[in-house]
Amino acid sequence: MDYVKLWFGLWGVLWAVYFALDGFDLGVGMIGGFVSRGDEEKRSVLSSIGPFWDGNEVWLVTAGGVTFAAFPGAYASMFSWFYSAMFLALFGLILRGVTLEFRGKVSGPVLRKILDAGFVAGSFVPALIFGVAFGNIFRGLPVGALGYEGNFLSLLNPYGLLTGVLFVVFFATHGALWISFKVSGPPSARAFALAKKLWVATGVLVAAFFIVTAFDTGLYTNYIGCKYLFAVPLICAASFAAARFLAAKRPDMAFFSSMVSIASLVCTGFIGIYPNLLPSRVDPAYSLTIYNAASGPYTLRIMALVTAIFLPMVIAYQFWVYRLFRLPLTAEELKKSGLY
Repeated sequence: MDYVKLWFGLWGVLWAVYFALDGFDLGVGMIGGFVSRGDEEKRSVLSSIGPFWDGNEVWLVTAGGVTFAAFPGAYASMFSWFYSAMFLALFGLILRGVTLEFRGKVSGPVLRKILDAGFVAGSFVPALIFGVAFGNIFRGLPVGALGYEGNFLSLLNPYGLLTGVLFVVFFATHGALWISFKVSGPPSARAFALAKKLWVATGVLVAAFFIVTAFDTGLYTNYIGCKYLFAVPLICAASFAAARFLAAKRPDMAFFSSMVSIASLVCTGFIGIYPNLLPSRVDPAYSLTIYNAASGPYTLRIMALVTAIFLPMVIAYQFWVYRLFRLPLTAEELKKSGLY
């Protein structure tokens, strides 16, 4: 077995799963205040992600851990080159967790408004930063003979910003679809109306992403070499369209379609950069690939064994949690919870 290729596949899938899962609660954080009126409605929106948001971040830890263990060269370079950006993303994630947990422990309206604003910022910043970071990876980085030749501002190029805005709007749509079927009453109706508007904006951004990608990146090289790979972006487009048409009658399936669309969008990028992990825009010879940035065969083999044992446990646990809390939150449950 080629463990290097196996771990590249797992690396891409783990990041895709993270964005598909944590994307909806980041979206809820960004748009929750627009679809809720009064403290009780806000509590119902926040409670809808209560059992899930910290579990979803397990996939971020797992994806980061895989990067560190399987591709230490890429991990070291990524956190060195993107240090400022990653610091901002982690600060946002910390801010989100702190404000969410402390909101139910304060009674003053002013302090609650401050915490609500912190939750919005803590959801928006990571979504934008991750989008900009992966947009730059897909585009290729200014890596030369002396290493990374860019800075934080060089990450803010048009393609990186396009991908960042796409992540923000896509996650907001994802979150609106979640609220539309997980929350009862007026917030659900408002979220559905907002999701329809955001769906149009997201569609424009997705189309722009695929078009600009053809001119500003080399992502489609692998697709041209193997036409069957185009099935992945087609799945992205089909599932995104399905989310709109299912939203009225089957909002749960619309949310699932949105999840598939986000995951396949991210996978589209990873398939395009293969076998690179951090491609160089200056010269392909300076790219960090799955071969020059990977751990030794023995390490990859042991990791594969450990993953085969524990990853199914994580999947089973999350499946159980989502199944247990699959029904919309009722007013009585909200009163009993005492959360947020």
